[in-house]
Parts: sequence; structure tokens; C-alpha cells
Amino acid sequence: MEKTDLELVTSYLDGDEESLRTLIERHSDSLYNFVYRFGGKDDSADITQEIFVKVWKNLHKFDREKNFKTWLFAIARNTVTDWLRKRKHILFSDMDSENMFFEDSLVDEEMRPDEISVLAHDKQKLEQALEKLSPEYKAVLLLRYSEDFTFKEIGEILDKSQNTVKSQHTRALDQLKKILKK
Repeated sequence: MEKTDLELVTSYLDGDEESLRTLIERHSDSLYNFVYRFGGKDDSADITQEIFVKVWKNLHKFDREKNFKTWLFAIARNTVTDWLRKRKHILFSDMDSENMFFEDSLVDEEMRPDEISVLAHDKQKLEQALEKLSPEYKAVLLLRYSEDFTFKEIGEILDKSQNTVKSQHTRALDQLKKILKK
């Protein structure tokens, strides 16, 4: 029977080097895809490797009460964001805004993925539309639909409340719809 992520982390911390290799192999494809789609197209392999180095260096700090994949993608999101800041000088002025009382109270009216794909007509058009979204909105959509994280898990990854993530999700879908209609 295949070991869980937590069992592999524990085994690695107990001295089993192969457990880390298994963790990396298990998550490398989805992590690479997230990095690529979030903005690191040209340097996806390097960024993904940097993420796994950070995981290796900090695995002893991992809270075993938490979900490993959520922790991993939080590191990935932070690493790609740092890379984008260095490389593209994108404005991130509202990335960490915590004073969103109105936004926290908005109701989530989730659009189904099939509705998005109907608007997009094809994958290429959707990819081009995603590139036009702000990094925070793009991250929410990629984590939700590409990686199947819950809003709670996305909140943990982005260090935001679940309601804030739901609000950003709704606004991201609205923006995506507007972009696709043009």
C-alpha cells in the first residue's frame, strides 16, 4: 500500500532519504504545471527545483497537523510571486491587503468549470485570458480548477481568509468572463 504524504515526511525525518524522493516524484508534475501556468513559463523547471530545495531545507518545520500538499503549494505560490516581483516588476500593491471587510461578506456564486470552458471555446483562448488576470486572481483560479484545492486550502496557501478567497474567486471569474467576451 502506498504511503501517505505525512508518512513519507515522517519517514524522511527519521532518516529514510528515499521518502523525500517519493514525495518529490508524487508532486512534481502538478507543482510544475502550477508554476508554469502561474507565470513562470520560461523558468518553470528552475522555479520548481527551487521550491523543492526550500521544502527539503524546511521539512523539519512542517506542522504534521496540516496537509502537506497545501504547505507545498503555499511555498510554491510564495516562490513564484517572489520570482515575478524580481523579473517582471508587477505591481502587487493589493496582494496582501487585509482590510477587506466588504469583500469578506460577499456570497460565493461559483461558476462551474464547464461554463468557463463554453465561454473560452478552446484551451488557448482560456490560457490567453488567464494571462490577463492579476496574479492573485490567477492563483485562486489555478489552485481551484487545476489543482482541485478547496477554498479553505486555498486560503491557507495564500494566507487569506476563506471568505476573501471566495470573493477573489468570484471577481476572478467575472473578470475572466469579461475578457473572454471581448
